[in-house]
Amino acid sequence: MTETSRRRRAARTRDARVRRRRVSLLTAVLLVSAAGCRHESLPVLGTVPSFALTERGGDALRAQDLAGHVWIADFVFTHCPDVCPALTGRFARLQRDLDGVRLVSFSVDPTRDTPEVLREYATRAGARPGWLFVTGPRDAVAALLRDGFHVAFADDGPPSAPITHSDRFVLVDGELRIRGYYHGSDEADVARLVRDTTALRDGGAS
Repeated sequence: MTETSRRRRAARTRDARVRRRRVSLLTAVLLVSAAGCRHESLPVLGTVPSFALTERGGDALRAQDLAGHVWIADFVFTHCPDVCPALTGRFARLQRDLDGVRLVSFSVDPTRDTPEVLREYATRAGARPGWLFVTGPRDAVAALLRDGFHVAFADDGPPSAPITHSDRFVLVDGELRIRGYYHGSDEADVARLVRDTTALRDGGAS
């Protein structure tokens, strides 16, 4: 082999090594980028139990009716003087921002919040069909909130006493598993809810 041939062979070897290093570096960058784009898996915090309540249209609503859908629950009542209007306003925004996601507002004052009353409230809120308003027997609602969603609820005082209830929004997946709790009165937490819900809906946070 001549000196010229040896030099050409050495140059080809160096070029091949450089190409392999570049390919390896590009592969590593792509893997890191993909990992960064993947949404962190959301925890499973419980399961919504079976329930049978009544939607504002008068139809029965059961837990299994919500299976297969990503949905968000909140807990309000129609004559609430403080936090509920803000929660309902944020749900109206979620209705606009989260296409294909169900919203379910559970009344914490089911004695007064009849389906007729909830229909009027839903109309004022601008609710579309995918936003459900639910009422039912007081004991059934109380058990669902306390033992199913694990949120605060108390209405044991005199009729004039305020109803104590949670301001949390609860994210639930299509298998009725609770995937997150968010303060509905906190804008940053609601923004986190939007991100988590979008990832869950789109399959990026199993």
